[in-house]
This record gives sequence, structure tokens and C-alpha cells, in this order.
Amino acid sequence: MKACYLAADFGGGSGRVMAGRLVDGRLALEEVYRFANRQIRLGDRLCWDFPALFQEMKEGIAQAVRRGYRVRSIGIDTWGVDFGLVDRAGDLLGNPVCYRDARTEGEPERFMADNDPAAHYALTGIQTMPINTLYQLRAMRRAGDVRLDAAERLLFMPDLLSFYLTGEAGNEYTIASTSELLDAAQGTWSDETIRRADLPRRLFGPIVRPGTVRGTVRADIAAELGLDPDVAVVAVGSHDTASAAFAAPEAGEGGAFLSSGTWSLLGALVDRPVLSEEARRAGFSNEGGVGKICLLQNITGLWIVQRLMAEWEARGEGVTYEEINAAAERSTVAVTIDVDDPSFANPRSMEQAVRAFCRRTGQEEPRTKGDFMRTVCLSLAARYRRGIGEMNRLLPRPVERLNILGGGCRNRLLNRLTARALGIPVYAGPVEATALGNLLLQAIALGDVAREEAAAIVARSTELERFDP
Repeated sequence: MKACYLAADFGGGSGRVMAGRLVDGRLALEEVYRFANRQIRLGDRLCWDFPALFQEMKEGIAQAVRRGYRVRSIGIDTWGVDFGLVDRAGDLLGNPVCYRDARTEGEPERFMADNDPAAHYALTGIQTMPINTLYQLRAMRRAGDVRLDAAERLLFMPDLLSFYLTGEAGNEYTIASTSELLDAAQGTWSDETIRRADLPRRLFGPIVRPGTVRGTVRADIAAELGLDPDVAVVAVGSHDTASAAFAAPEAGEGGAFLSSGTWSLLGALVDRPVLSEEARRAGFSNEGGVGKICLLQNITGLWIVQRLMAEWEARGEGVTYEEINAAAERSTVAVTIDVDDPSFANPRSMEQAVRAFCRRTGQEEPRTKGDFMRTVCLSLAARYRRGIGEMNRLLPRPVERLNILGGGCRNRLLNRLTARALGIPVYAGPVEATALGNLLLQAIALGDVAREEAAAIVARSTELERFDP
């Protein structure tokens, strides 16, 4: 049997299980299983179907075993901010609510009415956004949600999946850092913020650092899936951005990274959080990374395109990414939208939301599907230019190159437009940065790879495409 590490990677729209093996000094990856990561509406709430997600992860692990892999460890990463609450018996108190649910509308404004925004940022270092865990919990408190009093522990999505896999509870650092509830300088829970938010302190457990073995797979699950009894579950960069940044070949000294998917996470790796008022006003977050701080802006990414394509599919006008990208190459529109405008957060019709924005701003409305795609690409490139400019004012030296990671790095039109807008080289790849970083950190945690070897392994395991201005 082939020994491997498994990465369970849960994105905003789909999840997959990836196998990784060290072969001749590089990390060879294979996608074992892919599944839908769907949201469901329960009453008035938009939720994640957690039991289905946990079962899909187990099915991916079982398929790896059936393919002849001997699994040595498992690492789990997901999107940030969302969580589940478990009681003293370890039972889940309802499905986790999706960050796109409307319950947090107005919560940041209500919280900041009694708190100084500058002082709060100087402590937590996180961009204030309604989706953040702090405001989800505040919405529950304001609604009198009894689960806050019944719960024993808050577990973010990767923590929750790990808990039911191992029985061990804890909050991994990088995912906890997305909550707006950590002390950014200390990397620990901010008791002051928790108190000001009127939240039960017991909910927030031990902080687990990336690269730590969280436990082993429960005996009953190991038997069910055909695993050896000692398979380790490793705390990787459990926030997918942290794992991706760990595997960014060109994000070192003088470089920046862009994790491109449903969201665009534009950032640089720094040694210490940047907690200045200028950073706050520019909307930067200091999120936990693997041995670094990810100083980044959270930008609406390809979500707009994803919703457009879903809308067209529902009308029977579906197109592939290849078809829409080709049409965008032929388009001549020069329209730009503010991708972060609240009207694009979760509209009933994304097409109508884009048209309405263009009408409000006196611009020509996109007509064809290619026009819509080119509009989004032009708009993202313009937003990245602004973000890099704001970042340059915070860093000791200006950004000299940008490394685009994740599925969005395959959009060659967007890469070209970004290089042109920024005036610096853009490197596209790796597509599988999140899985690569996840798997590599498992190898380090198990002692198979020395930490100082990581960059060389990443370089040997990836091929980048360069786009010049």
C-alpha cells in the first residue's frame, strides 16, 4: 500500500479529499473525492448541512483506502468565521449558520456604538465585517438564542470536523484569528473583547497551533473506514487562506499573495501584526498564518461570476468557464463595478444587481455573458491595484510581484489584466495551493520533512505561469 497524507479541503462551494505523497523530493497530489458543499435553508436561517459534510469527508477517506492508500494523517481546512456550538455531552446544537445569512445586518454598527473602533482594531487587528464570528454571536445574544447558554464549546468548522473525527476539542489558531475575538499581538483569546461582547468565556477553548497533532481518529471511525488505529489528525493552517499562503512560492520577501476563489484574499506575510489606524481605515486584517501573520484584505472575488453562472444555468442558458472566458476575451466593454458593494453580497439576481450598479454610476450595462465576465475581471484588477497601493503604505518595502493562488489563477484574462493594472509581474499557481500547504504541514508535523525544507519542496512541486505588465 502507498503511504499518504490526506487533506480534507472545504471551499465555499465544493469540498474534496486530496491525497499527498512525498516522491523524489516533491509532493505528488491526487484528488480522491469531490463533493458539493451546499447551504440549506432551515426556517429563517441559511445553514451548512454539517452532518452531510462530515459524511462526505468520511466517504473521501474511505475512497482513499479503497484506492490502496495507507493513510498516515489527515488535515482539515475550511473557510473562516463560521462555527458550531456543542453542549457538555458533545452534541451539536443545530447546524452551523452560513456567514451569508442576514442575521448579522447592523450588528457591527450596534457593537461599535458602545466601543471605540480604533481601540478595538488595535487589539483584534481584524477588518470589521458583518460576517465575522463576533457579530454572528452578538446577533444570537440579541435574539435571546438559548444555545449560547446551553453550549459548552464553540468550534469553528475545521475544529468541529476534527472534534467528531477524534473526540478532541480545541480552536486552531489560524481559523480562530478570523473571528475578531483574538488578541492579534498575543495570538490568544481577547478576554476584554469577549467580555465587551457579553459572551460566555467557557465557549472559547485552548488555542491549537498549526503543525500540532490534534489527536488520532476515533477507534469506531477508523474501523468503519478501514484505517489503521493510529492515524493522526493534524492541525494544519485550518483557515484555507493560511494553508494556501504557506504554499505560495513567490510570496516571500518583496512578494504578495492573492488567494483567488469565491473570495479574493490579497495579502503579504509579515512577522508582526500591523495595528495602525491607517491599516484599519484601509480595511486590512491581521489573520494568523503558519509562523507568520497574513496582513490581508478580504475582497469579494469570483463569487459574482459564480452566481451569474448559476443564474444562467437555472434559466437553461448554462455555459462552461472555458466558454465564458473565451467570450470575455472577445468583449470590448470597459465597465467597472465596486465588487465590495453590499448589493453584490447575496442578491436574488446577480445579473440585475450588476446592471443596476452600472445604471446608478452612469455606465453602459453589460449585454452579453462575455461582457459580464470581462466587467468582473476589469473590476477585480482595479480593486487589486487599489489594495496593493494601500498595502505598500504599510509595508517596509513596496510589493514587487504578486503570486495568485487557487482555482482563480486559471483565469488567464484576469491574470493579464491584473499584471497590467499593478505594473508588476504576476505569477499564477499553484492551483492546489491550499491542499499543498495542508499536506506539507502534515509531513512536517509527522517529522517526515524539516520545516526549512518546505520552500524547496513547494518549488519542486509546482509550475508557475508568469504574466508581465
